[in-house]
Amino acid sequence: MDAFVPGPRLRIAATGSGPLDGLRFAVKDLIDTAGVVTGGGNPDWLATHEPAARHAPCVAALLAAGASVDGRTITDELAYSLEGANDHYGTPANPRWPHALPGGSSSGSASAVASGAVDFALGTDTGGSVRVPAAFCGLWGIRPTHDAVSIDGVLPFAPCFDTVGWFARSGEMLARVADVLLADQAQTPVPARIVRCAEAFAARAANEPDDAARLDERAQRIGATDAIAVFDGDAAGWLHTYQQLQDDAIRASLGAWIAVTSPRFGASIASRFARLATLDDAQVARARARRIDIARHLDALVAGAVIALPTVPRALLDRAAPAAQLDAFYRDALTMDSIAALAGLPQVTVPLADDLDRPLALSLIGPRGSDRALIALARRLSGSASSSIE
Repeated sequence: MDAFVPGPRLRIAATGSGPLDGLRFAVKDLIDTAGVVTGGGNPDWLATHEPAARHAPCVAALLAAGASVDGRTITDELAYSLEGANDHYGTPANPRWPHALPGGSSSGSASAVASGAVDFALGTDTGGSVRVPAAFCGLWGIRPTHDAVSIDGVLPFAPCFDTVGWFARSGEMLARVADVLLADQAQTPVPARIVRCAEAFAARAANEPDDAARLDERAQRIGATDAIAVFDGDAAGWLHTYQQLQDDAIRASLGAWIAVTSPRFGASIASRFARLATLDDAQVARARARRIDIARHLDALVAGAVIALPTVPRALLDRAAPAAQLDAFYRDALTMDSIAALAGLPQVTVPLADDLDRPLALSLIGPRGSDRALIALARRLSGSASSSIE
């Protein structure tokens, strides 16, 4: 299945010259390009919105740096998924593992980069929507520090967590894009120490013990000899906090449109949006307070150590995976992804070469504002961890 939205392929010439001269990039169908309706992966959203008046700032910056747009990519409906399927427009291919889902919601962007159709691609990441498809498709990917890249011109999902991230086939390309999109960011250094997130490795071991052991060995090889309990014994509580706040933000962003439009959603997506009606404002208020405590805990942790963890709780999801496996994956992946999201921290996904016909991905989480330093660290360590996709 094609990575790009149906219809003629969108192409926009570069508006300037700079460090990205001659490169081509794709844009997730959640991010505005002038004169085009941002469709959000849903035909009813497409039908009820007008063409964008201007490019999103992230698109404009890349065009000004010499890159050109070469396609808009399919997204899971309104970003509410991590699997990569779209009931309306089809499920983009996972080019290297065709039997598997590409991961979502930035599924088309990951597919386009992995296939070689473009040099890099923009996605969005709220609860893992760049990190998961990067892992599934064997790519480098980044969820940047929250607010480091403007989300103006991005279809609002849960703005308190929404970020603009990107995919590349090499760490070098990931860094080149970062130098443009994060040019104005004050750079925070990364700590010298690296620690393993014990709960994330345990979650991977529960599904794939052999892969968990390989990832653990690679993490230790780059210096992460110590493991810590990041969730402080309350992983379920962190997930609940994240979901309460995400759903409250989704309700504020999309609730009125859903009420007026009664849009057609795929079955799995419909059940997630239906959950918005069950939100309890008192629980949301408690989640806001809990998030402050969690963010303080994480800020203190990453001030002294970079966190290493498996990017996903299992290597792949088969395209015909049963609903129970999809639900368990969504729960476990969202729990792991809540670490960076709840504190607004940057997370870089590094694809690791392996002797098995499956992807193996390790992530690094650093302090706020350490995005480019974290990419540089990941690139330095990738050789030590036997990553061969640089």
